[in-house]
Amino acid sequence: MTTSENTATATSLKTGSWTLDPYHSSVGFTVRHLGIAKVRGGFSKFDTEFVVGADGTANIGATIYLDSFDTGNADRDAHVRNADFLDVENRPTLTFRATEPVAVAETFTVQGEATLGAITKPVTLEVEWGGVREHPATGDRHAGFSASGTIKRTDFGVGGPLPGMLSDAVKIELEIQLVEPK
Repeated sequence: MTTSENTATATSLKTGSWTLDPYHSSVGFTVRHLGIAKVRGGFSKFDTEFVVGADGTANIGATIYLDSFDTGNADRDAHVRNADFLDVENRPTLTFRATEPVAVAETFTVQGEATLGAITKPVTLEVEWGGVREHPATGDRHAGFSASGTIKRTDFGVGGPLPGMLSDAVKIELEIQLVEPK
C-alpha cells in the first residue's frame, strides 16, 4: 500500500456532496466534574455537510441534535437536557459551519462558528485527515477524519458558572466517515 492509497489531499477528493456514514461516525465530549474526573458522553443523532468544490476545497458544516445527549446515566441525561443546561425544548440543535472553504491535508485547522439557540461563537477545530479508502463490501469510497476542539459552555448559556462543580471547558471530539458522491 502506498501513501496515496491511504491518504488524500483536497485535489484528489471527488467534487460534490459527500454523505455521512452514521454507522462509523461519532460525536463525543468530555467535561470535568468536581475538578477531579472527566465525564464522557456523546450525541447519537447528527448530520454533516462536506461539499467539495471544483477548486478542491471543502465547505464543512454539522448539526447535532441535542435531544440525543447521552452519558449512559438516564437521570443525569434528562437533567442536562432540561432548561438548566441544554434546554433542548427551546434549543434543539447545535450547529457548526466553517467560515470559509478548507483545503484538506494530513492535519489542518477549521475556523468556524457554532450556534446554540440565539448565541453564535467562534470555534476552532484541529483535524487529522484519515484518508480515502474503498469499502471492500460495497465498493464505495469512504473518507475519514478526526477533529477536536474546546468550547466554553457558559459562552452558550449552558449551566451557569457552577464553580468547582463542572468545568467551563468542554472538549468536543468527532470521528467522521463520509461516503464519496456517486
